[in-house]
Amino acid sequence: MQRLTPLLLVGVWLTWLTPVVAQTPDYIIQSNAAPMRALSQPPGQTPRLAPAAPLSPVPQPAAAGSVSPAMPVGKGKIRIGVILPSESSALGEAAAVVRSGVEAAAQVDQNAELYSVDATGDNVVDRYRAAVADGVSVVIGPLSRESIARLAPSVTVPTIALNSVDRQAAANPKLYSLSLIVEGEARQLARLMRDDGRANPLLVVGGDALSQRLGKAFADEWRAAAGKPVRQMVFDANDMTPLLEAAGQSDGVALALDVAQAARLKSALTPDVPVYGTSQLNVGGAQPELAGVRFIDMPWFLMPAHPAVQRYPRPSAPLTRQTERLYALGIDAYRLAVLLAGSRPGAAVRLDGVTGDLRLGRDRAFERQLPAGVMGGSALQ
Repeated sequence: MQRLTPLLLVGVWLTWLTPVVAQTPDYIIQSNAAPMRALSQPPGQTPRLAPAAPLSPVPQPAAAGSVSPAMPVGKGKIRIGVILPSESSALGEAAAVVRSGVEAAAQVDQNAELYSVDATGDNVVDRYRAAVADGVSVVIGPLSRESIARLAPSVTVPTIALNSVDRQAAANPKLYSLSLIVEGEARQLARLMRDDGRANPLLVVGGDALSQRLGKAFADEWRAAAGKPVRQMVFDANDMTPLLEAAGQSDGVALALDVAQAARLKSALTPDVPVYGTSQLNVGGAQPELAGVRFIDMPWFLMPAHPAVQRYPRPSAPLTRQTERLYALGIDAYRLAVLLAGSRPGAAVRLDGVTGDLRLGRDRAFERQLPAGVMGGSALQ
């Protein structure tokens, strides 16, 4: 069996997330300020696994992107097209990590065959049509919102876009969305605090774009659930006295902050103040300043012994905590593709996934319900 050529990592990618980048459509794919690999590791290869079986090439024009090797589809197996950017594109390294997760799931479950195609916004429609013509019955990808918008009118088989779909994109009943958008986590955090009995929380918001988006989603959900606005304050590292006073008058603090800001505020609060956060705070390693923070994150990290998680291998090379989320996203994308290939149109779709409990919601977007954990001094509790 011929293996796909591994993609090489080229230095540290997007080490810091600037406010400008945070506002771009693909900021969540661009790893939220984390490099693609652990900084303690020497440059090497992005973890890749060969697909369960090589597949026939996509008919395409000259200078087309790379495609899986040729072989007929195995009897009884569905053919899944994996349409992602090439390694030379701006999202190439992120695509490589997602693809490695897809391939890992395919090798474990072995109930489908992968048909891998490189595509960008300029050629995604042609590559998609060629893949469908060659027998692909369900598609994973594209990755960028630009490519998703271009492809939307041409989708003819169940297609799982790995990002949110712009409202301006053409509506298509066969186009689905599976993403790691932070707004979903913020809304769930608001509901978690309500379920914990918090009635008068304080929401602390940072000045960067990502924190602003978290804060707005939390505030909107709190108003809808509690029928009143949440008290909000902006984080000011130069004068935290007003924040500390407000926290003392609240029954919980929700953090829409980056890790450094969250650690500084948590250290200044008295131990009896309940503090909550999203997966943005779980960057791995020892975080003693955040000990005791109740937060939500994907089962891939919080429930490693769960059968649905334990079934799939960890990346063969160390990745940062943020980047490994893309690997887990690839695993669930494959599993959902198999489900969609065998589902009737309009049927309810649910998956006990490694990125969360996934349910098909409105506008054909998969909603993630995440478990909650508590941060310890050096490990999760």
